[in-house]
Amino acid sequence: MSAPVVETHLPGLSCTRGKVRDVYDLGDRLLLISTDRISAFDWVLPTPIPDKGRVLTQVSNFWFSKLDGPHHLLETDVTKMDLPAGVDLEPLQGRTVLVRKTEVVPIECVVRAYLAGSAWAEYCQHGGVAGISMATGLGESERLPAPLFTPATKAPQGAHDENITFAEMQALVGAELAEELRQRSLDVYTVGARHSLEVGIILADTKFEFGVVGGELLLIDEVM
Repeated sequence: MSAPVVETHLPGLSCTRGKVRDVYDLGDRLLLISTDRISAFDWVLPTPIPDKGRVLTQVSNFWFSKLDGPHHLLETDVTKMDLPAGVDLEPLQGRTVLVRKTEVVPIECVVRAYLAGSAWAEYCQHGGVAGISMATGLGESERLPAPLFTPATKAPQGAHDENITFAEMQALVGAELAEELRQRSLDVYTVGARHSLEVGIILADTKFEFGVVGGELLLIDEVM
């Protein structure tokens, strides 16, 4: 097992650190490095897990390779990324991706097929999720008749995302983009849920993020 990567430092490149990722701006592209920092409940915990960033990156890379729709991933091999001379590539391999830079849509695109987590709490309080009325008497983690698209706002680091209705989402990003986001999210979830079930995994819910570049809507960030 390799030593944990907590921070990266690439000479001559500007870095922004998120809760887990180090992001280097290369103009029309971004270099995303998933470190071994741990983020839970909107907090970065003090003890890293060796190779955690590699595992997260490989999961997303797998799904990007399985999906047909447009996405931001350009390169996964650090030897082909033209990094600054003298940089030790070994700690970066497997946890680093080169992606297209986009204007991020400020919506967390959540798809739920089971009544679990925050959806269960919201259902118990309001009888529905994200403004969608649901039948009474449903049980926790019960499978829904069809997957639901339940958007949320993208909160700043350290704050919680807030579930919103589809109408509120339309007001934020426009009706046409909102509908495209909903359909793309449901389509991606369907592919992921089908493949997961084939290998014995239930994909209860997941979230997607999207960005726009040159008028094209791209799936970005992490997948599944």
